[in-house]
Amino acid sequence: MTTTVTPPETSPAKQHKRSRLPKSARAGGTLHGGPIAYVILIVFTLVSLFPLVWTAIAASRDNQRLAQTPPPLWFGSNLFKNLEIAWKDANLGEAFLNTTIVAGISAVTIVVLSTVAGFAFAKLRFKGRNTLMLLVIGTMMVPPQLSIIPLYMMVAKLDWTDQLQAVIFPSLVSAFGVFFMRQYLLQALPDEVIEAARVDGASSWRVVWHVVFPAARPAMAVLGMLMFVQAWNDFLWPFLVLTQTGNPTVQVAVAGLGRGYTPDQSLIMAGALLGTVPLLLVFAVFGKQIVGGIMQGAVKG
Repeated sequence: MTTTVTPPETSPAKQHKRSRLPKSARAGGTLHGGPIAYVILIVFTLVSLFPLVWTAIAASRDNQRLAQTPPPLWFGSNLFKNLEIAWKDANLGEAFLNTTIVAGISAVTIVVLSTVAGFAFAKLRFKGRNTLMLLVIGTMMVPPQLSIIPLYMMVAKLDWTDQLQAVIFPSLVSAFGVFFMRQYLLQALPDEVIEAARVDGASSWRVVWHVVFPAARPAMAVLGMLMFVQAWNDFLWPFLVLTQTGNPTVQVAVAGLGRGYTPDQSLIMAGALLGTVPLLLVFAVFGKQIVGGIMQGAVKG
């Protein structure tokens, strides 16, 4: 004997209400933006790209044309000439290498240490955990300019002036990175997964390597990119402890361009453009993977 189950009937009012919904609002539909949304996105895109485009336009002109009114709104013929002069005068080849070393070491170290510390604050139980976390957050409220003088005294005492370790060591940890990873792991890493690993006999470091790092991979990618960009664009501290003729970073090297009674703005813009290109290439190569990792982590959470 077979029993046939008939689906419940839908009232005419519900059927009429569902039929009035657009296809994009139904289950499985694709949402599409209207013309207003596209206009807003185009406006925001143009506003965001304007500083970069203007830098390229200024780098393609000469200093005399930039001083005229109205300023130029289209590219000139001196772009590659100014780029070549800026590359040679600022010794940007060595500066790129130094900045890549500094930014790479800082980003990797911050990501690893912040993930381990964030896991400890998020999932481990120990005395004073909340107090220590408040102290970490409190350090974010202190302006970094207040630590410049004592930090410079320490660097000078260690005889690290004009050496890359003077820039690397102060940037090996980040309070923001610890807070960022803690907030992510609170939601993305279930306690049951950690308990299951401990039941299997995993130690704390094995849990970190085989459980925490895979779960935190999307956030680690985002934090790594943010810290790399921050270290690449850092100017004040490298400018104080490094020199343009010694071991300059990109920002220190660009700061020495166009010096004179009348600064050469086109040459300065050419150096700034060269210093920005690597960041654009990094985002162009890894941007899709990072955004995809964020979306994957959000869906899993």
